[in-house]
Amino acid sequence: MYVAPEKEGAKIDPLKEAALAAKLPVFQPSTYKDAKVWDEFKALKPDLQVMAFVTLFVPEEFLNIPTYGSIQYHPSLLPAYRGASAINWPIIKGEKETGLSIFWPDNGLDTGDILIKKTTPISSTDTLGTVYFDRLFPLGVEAMLEGVDMVKAGKAPRIKQDETKATYEGRCGADNARIDWGKPWEQIDRLIRGCNPAPGAWCGLDGVVLKIFDAKPIPAKDPKGIAGKTGEIVAFDDESITVVCADGRFRVTRVQPIDGKKMSAGEWAKIVKPQVKARFT
Repeated sequence: MYVAPEKEGAKIDPLKEAALAAKLPVFQPSTYKDAKVWDEFKALKPDLQVMAFVTLFVPEEFLNIPTYGSIQYHPSLLPAYRGASAINWPIIKGEKETGLSIFWPDNGLDTGDILIKKTTPISSTDTLGTVYFDRLFPLGVEAMLEGVDMVKAGKAPRIKQDETKATYEGRCGADNARIDWGKPWEQIDRLIRGCNPAPGAWCGLDGVVLKIFDAKPIPAKDPKGIAGKTGEIVAFDDESITVVCADGRFRVTRVQPIDGKKMSAGEWAKIVKPQVKARFT
């Protein structure tokens, strides 16, 4: 079993924990570009390498060591949404469906031949969390097992990716997750959902960052008649705060201060005590 090295203070990798419990050997190289690491892998005489969560670059010299090569999971419908944040971006960009690919990795970034694809819809209330944990994770386990069986049976296809349809998006981080309340409600809604639970969409109030995880859009019937400036807090209750955007409002219900835990927006307001017409930047 090959797993990434643990970061200082991090919990033990669950795959490592399971492997140790099953008394299987565990390897944690810091790089896969070392010929000594290749020789160590060759000595195991592997039939097939199954790659489910990859954080280090694995060169073809290592990928091709097993008798039947290597297969890898990617949480998008390749060749679309190559890259590390392949679940965030389809939600943020308003796609109606996404999925997963089991592919034969090569030296490119998610560029290898396709073995299997599975699709799943994206609803108007889906978040990164629901798409992944409810669907792409269990579907991925099933697809990986299906792929292994296909390789074992000698019926595993290698379908070339259509490079004319390839897209790549960079990592979705804090820079991408900032909420601009001057945008239309649909864009803000997709951003909040696509960043929930990570990295967390955010905005600032009096120079202090607040992450927003749950918020219900309230589109305006007539955007020209909206009372309040964009980003203004115009109402409170025990569970929520209401914030103005370009063409409506949002009832924000779940937030997290930069130095605290997740809580209801109403609880946050009781602690911070922002004034009505206080404005998020």
